[in-house]
Amino acid sequence: MPVIALTQEMGSLAKDVSLRLAETLGLEIMRHETIERVADRMQVPTSFIGRLRDGKAGFVERLTADRRSLALFTAEELFALADRGNVVLRGWGATCLLRPVPHVVCVRITRSMKKRVEWLMAHLETDDAEFAEAEIRRSDDAHAARMHAQFGVTWGDPVLYDLVLNTDRLSVDSCVAQIRALVERPEFAETPASRALLANMALASRVKSALKDNEATSDIRVTVEADQGKVTLSGIVLDAGERALTQEVASRVDGVSGVDNALRLMTVPRRFASAKQT
Repeated sequence: MPVIALTQEMGSLAKDVSLRLAETLGLEIMRHETIERVADRMQVPTSFIGRLRDGKAGFVERLTADRRSLALFTAEELFALADRGNVVLRGWGATCLLRPVPHVVCVRITRSMKKRVEWLMAHLETDDAEFAEAEIRRSDDAHAARMHAQFGVTWGDPVLYDLVLNTDRLSVDSCVAQIRALVERPEFAETPASRALLANMALASRVKSALKDNEATSDIRVTVEADQGKVTLSGIVLDAGERALTQEVASRVDGVSGVDNALRLMTVPRRFASAKQT
């Protein structure tokens, strides 16, 4: 059940590689429905999600965007697709989110700026090379900033990937052949342990999204770990009511068989309490 995560770099031909991969290996591919589901849950237009991701959102949109919801709901969608298997996932931080899973192949598709500019000029049917390069750099900057903010990584760091392919030197078919060879290597064979790890990550992601989706728990930030249906909640909450409510929301998530509530209550320092009384 191959799971292949690719980067999304404008003009790199990663989209062509992902489509050919899906066709060659008979895999599902992440489609626009994912964006629609995330936008629906955030109650915003899909175009807003696109502008935010591509760095085209205006100042007010960037200022008011609920980036935490975007990250949590996107992660839930990605983990759900990966958990089903037989899929190619491009962009959305898939290479970072799924990297801990041993059977997921993480690939970066890259290309020189010159070739990317030529690609965009042809795509937009323009001869304005300066404009095309500015668009690519804006897109790159937005992706790099999001990867750093969300995962604390440098987007182009080769250590993040199992394979880096340069479409300046390799055709789309050659890229597909290289990725296919890696998928078939024993290092990326799915095992009961790797399958369980992915299922646990998917369940933890569903619980985090459910907590964010519930008005009463949306602002609570706790650590969620899952192990074969059992969920452990840890961190600090305001009071006993918040602690109980967090457990209740988590316990209602599909796939949760039990909740270990290790949440601690916030303690108010004596000096702070005295200050409030004066």
